[in-house]
Amino acid sequence: MSLDAVKSYLSEHGLPDRVTVHAETSDTVEHAAALIGCKPEQIAKSMGFLLDEEALLVVTSGDAKISNSKYKERFHKKAKMIPWEMVEAVTGHEPGGVCPFAVKSGVKVYLDRSLLRFETVYAAAGTPNSTTRVTPSELETLFGKGAWVDVCTLPE
Repeated sequence: MSLDAVKSYLSEHGLPDRVTVHAETSDTVEHAAALIGCKPEQIAKSMGFLLDEEALLVVTSGDAKISNSKYKERFHKKAKMIPWEMVEAVTGHEPGGVCPFAVKSGVKVYLDRSLLRFETVYAAAGTPNSTTRVTPSELETLFGKGAWVDVCTLPE
């Protein structure tokens, strides 16, 4: 199960007890923020893309939008999202629960700089009704300094 894999992954990396399972699912950034009690921009969205034959996740703040020009400049290809029906097979997590933790082998994880505005962010934890609390510095420890990218725009 994806939730158990995320819990195990976080424990193995020194972040036990970070997952919260909620009584209801969250289907939007706004709903997730209300459920958690944080600002919508503190939700860490994991957006899945196909880059040729490889999959990648870009984790962004809840208010950020992928900039096609920035994405293309960084990855040298036009952004192509993973089709909904392929998300679980490609990432290992079902839609609504996609997170950067415990993803399938070969999926590269990138962290958008939009997350650096916050002390704490909240990502899904493998299911649509689970979340995890992490800091940007913990994300950097997990994925490395080279994981940071600037591929989003923020609202004015």
